[in-house]
Amino acid sequence: MEGRGFRDEFQHFQDRGINIIGMSADPPGKQKKFHTKYGFPYPLLCDEGHEVLEAYGAWGPKKLYGRNYMGIARISYLINEAGEVVKVYPKVKPISHPKQVLADWEALG
Repeated sequence: MEGRGFRDEFQHFQDRGINIIGMSADPPGKQKKFHTKYGFPYPLLCDEGHEVLEAYGAWGPKKLYGRNYMGIARISYLINEAGEVVKVYPKVKPISHPKQVLADWEALG
């Protein structure tokens, strides 16, 4: 749902010169199928070794139905032209998140 939101708002990001990059721990084949299925106009990166995900704090312990496991967190980062993280979204609402990022980018203006 979140990815589709960014897809649907993609032109608004492009109009502002904002690049969107998605990332998961899925292998390339699975990632490509997902990318194609939803028609994402932005790249989805694979981090099977979790190096980048860990560096950004997006890989760690999770719990589901009483089961503990390691997994990816739904976190987004707004990074400026200088490569600095200017805002972290540790918990996102998939439906409204793309519009929130656009509003935050405008506020930084």
